[in-house]
Amino acid sequence: MTFMRKILDALTIESPKAMTDSADVDYPSENSSPTKEPIKGSIINNTGKSISYPKVTDAFLWECNSVAESRNNEKNDDYLKQQRNFFVENSEYDNIGLDDTPEILQNNITSHTVLGEFDLNIEKILENWEVYHAIREIISNALDEQVLTGTQEIDIYQASDNWWHVRDYGRGLNYHHLTQNENEEKLSNDKLIGRFGVGLKDALATLYRHNVKVKIRSKYGIITLKNAAKTGFEDIVTLHAEIFPPDDSSLVGTDFCFYGCDGSDVEKAKSLFLKFTENTVLEETKYGQVLTNNDTEKNIYINGVKVAGEPNFLFSYNITSLTLQIKKALNRERTNVGRSAYTARIKDILKECSSQTVINKLIYDLQEFSSGNRHDELTWNDIALHASVQLNAINTSTTFVTTRDLQQTPSLIDDMERNGFSPIVIPDNLLSKIADYNAINKRPLITAEQYVLNEKAHMNPTIIDPTSLSFSEQEVYYKTELLLGLIGGKPQNVNEIHIIDSFSNSECFNGTLGLWIKESGRILIKRTELRSLSAYAGTLLHECAHAISGADDVSRDFELELSSMLGSLAAKVVIGK
Repeated sequence: MTFMRKILDALTIESPKAMTDSADVDYPSENSSPTKEPIKGSIINNTGKSISYPKVTDAFLWECNSVAESRNNEKNDDYLKQQRNFFVENSEYDNIGLDDTPEILQNNITSHTVLGEFDLNIEKILENWEVYHAIREIISNALDEQVLTGTQEIDIYQASDNWWHVRDYGRGLNYHHLTQNENEEKLSNDKLIGRFGVGLKDALATLYRHNVKVKIRSKYGIITLKNAAKTGFEDIVTLHAEIFPPDDSSLVGTDFCFYGCDGSDVEKAKSLFLKFTENTVLEETKYGQVLTNNDTEKNIYINGVKVAGEPNFLFSYNITSLTLQIKKALNRERTNVGRSAYTARIKDILKECSSQTVINKLIYDLQEFSSGNRHDELTWNDIALHASVQLNAINTSTTFVTTRDLQQTPSLIDDMERNGFSPIVIPDNLLSKIADYNAINKRPLITAEQYVLNEKAHMNPTIIDPTSLSFSEQEVYYKTELLLGLIGGKPQNVNEIHIIDSFSNSECFNGTLGLWIKESGRILIKRTELRSLSAYAGTLLHECAHAISGADDVSRDFELELSSMLGSLAAKVVIGK
């Protein structure tokens, strides 16, 4: 029997001892002196140590392949070819070429030779994980590798033998990737899904726990799973990865194979990824994408993987620019990330939007406040203000009123509608945001207050000459200086105090007895208030209070009560009653 035939025959024996004890072959021991030249019956590893074969011939071939491919180490690659030539020269198969020989060896080796066992050393098993969670991790790793390497789309399919495959076309996985470390390459890239370096191990443990067979193939080898005793602790059994030589040293990427799960598990896992859903991108911003679909539930994605569901959101979102808060909130399981982690970024996305489709949906939803059908995004004042500004840009006759305005000044709302304005009801807490916006913008949003201010600016009432007043009216009017003396004299910002017949045809001034006009520094008082000193005094001092404080009325009831109290007090002081 030739030397090559004895090698091939020996490779069919599973026992390492039987392999090393094959007859008629002079195998050096593992303690033989190092040599730089290949010797018959042995092989030189990359440390220069002579190791007997066929026991580890496959190990050497696999190791050299791995090193040559992953590190572009030409020395090891050349040495691998040298060993192959050595096999050919000692073989009776003269027609076997250099490229064919390793394949023949590998076909015999792969089924029987374990290169090593790797303790996965998983300290905490995610007991709540189902099979689909594990498949999600496998898919996310494949998608990350696609992004990192710029390679073609991944494939997910079930073969005729019922094994499922998740295949990427990147650099290929080897046992080093099973170490439990944070992946620096992924941590530095915000476009990736995985960040913790433990997702793959969690997936393997979950699949094994659910009796799903696993085989990970790459040009570096084949990885399977088994339970084995922990090194040095025979009574502790943990999950180990078995490392075999590759069955295809030219395989591009990683082929993650698993058997024993339902197709529904795969579909459920795929549904957690944006690219496998029917979502439509409505608009893309520098912070992320606004999405919509036909589902009632909207979802939050981070770099394309679902992290939360939002049943009362207007849109779905894919966040592609991560904040520090989001990074901290991304837990090991990548599920049920709290809303507080991503709210700020969703606001950023919406405030960047300018497409008519998104803006129209925001505007429509803004107007749903009174019906109670508003979505959660519009409960955020920042977004409600953004929608209000966009609505005002489209329809300048829009006015923004509150439920309080509807209840306390219905005539004002009627006046708006009669003058061609379109009031929409907004929550009370949005008013302060609008006030801040109006303070720094030349094109203010029209609230009830702003509407009254605008009406004041356009008002041109007829001022009554005091000499044309009746005797009783003059008697009250000429006590103006005395009344002002009660508050320390006329306020400095009050230029004039006038008596008028009426304010305006606008119903927004129906029931108005006095008015402070800041812009011109005038106090206007309706002639009817001269019917009595208490009525006039109350209205005069009331408007002086506006001038001094710069504050508006809190409510109509408060305003009337204040006027009555001030009038009674003033009358008592003046006439001594």
